[in-house]
Amino acid sequence: MERADVARWLEDYVEAWKSYDPEAIRALFSDHVEYRYHPYDDPVEGRQAVVDSWLGEGEAAGASTRDADGTYDGSYQPVAVDGDVAVATGSSVYREAPGGAIDQIYDDCFVMRFDGDGRCREFTEWFMKRPDA
Repeated sequence: MERADVARWLEDYVEAWKSYDPEAIRALFSDHVEYRYHPYDDPVEGRQAVVDSWLGEGEAAGASTRDADGTYDGSYQPVAVDGDVAVATGSSVYREAPGGAIDQIYDDCFVMRFDGDGRCREFTEWFMKRPDA
């Protein structure tokens, strides 16, 4: 993976999270992905399990709930890429209602490992809420 590949993947990640389109989510991840919402969670295992989790239909411990349309935005950039491993940082912004006031901002760090097709096969997120937001 090159930095530009990871940046493109992150843009697709944001768009998939905003749309909750199962095909867009599925396209991001390998068949046997291990996805962690928090570093010490047991992983959500498998592409369909990740899709279900994002859609609020899975049983994953620690999974976030589905955001109302128009209340989430995110921006993430790769900060390190070494072969199939990438680290990205950025922020997630949540609004009270579409177009409404910002309710919460989280600063995020993603650690990802990709397969040969550019799909993520390991994903772990670290995040913290900004105290002033």
